[in-house]
Amino acid sequence: MSKQFDVIVIGGGPGGYIAAIRAAQLGKNVACVDEWKNANGGPAPGGTCTNVGCIPSKALLQSSEHFEQASHHFADHGISLSGLKMDAAKMVARKDAVVKQNNDGILYLFKKNKVSFFHGRASFVKAAEGGYEIKVSGAAEETLVGQQIIVATGSNARALPGTPFDEETILSNEGALRITTVPKKLALVGSGVIGLEMGSVWRRLGAEVTILEGLPDFLGAVDQQIAKEAKKVFEKQGLKIELGVKVGEVKIGKKGVNVAWTNAKGEAQTLEADKLIVSIGRVPNTIGLNTEAVGLKLDERGAIVVDADCRTNLSGVWAVGDVVRGPMLAHKAEEEGVAVAERIAGQHGHVNFNTIPFVIYTSPEIAWVGRTEQQLKADGVAYKAGTFPFLANGRARALGDTTGMVKMLADAATDEILGVHIIGPMASELIAECVMAMEFRASSEDIARICHAHPSLSESTKEAALAVDKRTLNF
Repeated sequence: MSKQFDVIVIGGGPGGYIAAIRAAQLGKNVACVDEWKNANGGPAPGGTCTNVGCIPSKALLQSSEHFEQASHHFADHGISLSGLKMDAAKMVARKDAVVKQNNDGILYLFKKNKVSFFHGRASFVKAAEGGYEIKVSGAAEETLVGQQIIVATGSNARALPGTPFDEETILSNEGALRITTVPKKLALVGSGVIGLEMGSVWRRLGAEVTILEGLPDFLGAVDQQIAKEAKKVFEKQGLKIELGVKVGEVKIGKKGVNVAWTNAKGEAQTLEADKLIVSIGRVPNTIGLNTEAVGLKLDERGAIVVDADCRTNLSGVWAVGDVVRGPMLAHKAEEEGVAVAERIAGQHGHVNFNTIPFVIYTSPEIAWVGRTEQQLKADGVAYKAGTFPFLANGRARALGDTTGMVKMLADAATDEILGVHIIGPMASELIAECVMAMEFRASSEDIARICHAHPSLSESTKEAALAVDKRTLNF
């Protein structure tokens, strides 16, 4: 006999588990189905973000950053070390422990909020009286019926054509997070977030890292003033970045992998490495959903087609996160999950795509919200720009990290903030003030008039706002 629910959420990643919890908070009888497994075969909710994405990568970045600080910068603080070494296997074990804490935390939140959790793969069976019949294939097969269905099945790594992942030598983000010994030579295809973050981890630990990027510009989605600064810093750190390349045949040999490629001048090149990480984007995950059984519409990319409110072509079926249009970001998925749960409950969920922040957790960090200078020029928008370097910030000097700047763009006529772009220490945290300011349509003058604690990195945001009006106080 089927189990009846007001809402069934398919997928327990950031969009799914948050949607389930919010719907339960609003009084709905909710089930969440998720198939992720831990090393012991048990449930591991949290999706790509928790298991093989945001959380584990930040754990490795933190460990490798500690090692780099101890190796190269502690002496500046009067701290002397000898015999310093890195146990990469222990670093990975710590990462796994952090992931498990997050998995367990989600299971606790389900219990706390009375969300029924089912471990297995969910698929559509048919439209049924009172909603849709969902089959759960796991250790024990279940049949569920939900009045409302939220699909939050995330995305999968995109492989190079003709070069599948083996997760031993040719790695996606999953294999990249399981490396337990420092490779002598590491190759990456793609200079996006995953490529730069994983390249940074292993470069800090001693690997020779080469990044092959097909686009002619580095970080093409980033404000180009920030991107150029980032490339200069990363190359100074030791990352070798090749732009405008065409990757050819990839061969696995006895000692690693051989990549044939052509540089921007059209010259044939080869690159030998111990491991190759492929970071060329992600594709929506609709595998096994059996969408055809109910006529759920997909687009040419395999993404579920939704409207501005995340409604699909089927009444009572919604979709959020990486499996739909828009940026593939965990926090975007969370906001959509909350909004859909509230819409199901008759409320008015809100997601503003113009104020979703983007972050690259390298060192220095890169974060931005809103439009770039090149976008404003292309759109013919009259704007004012202000920049302030961390070199002139007292807290950054005390931290010993003065790389980068804050850049603010404002409407030339109204002074409304149109975009903020940061490269430097703790950019991921500093961007939140700018997101809030833009959400409330603040002007650069508003930020300039707010008192910021001294000394703090956030003073650089205030100074960038002052710079829009050409009246910085500390530079």
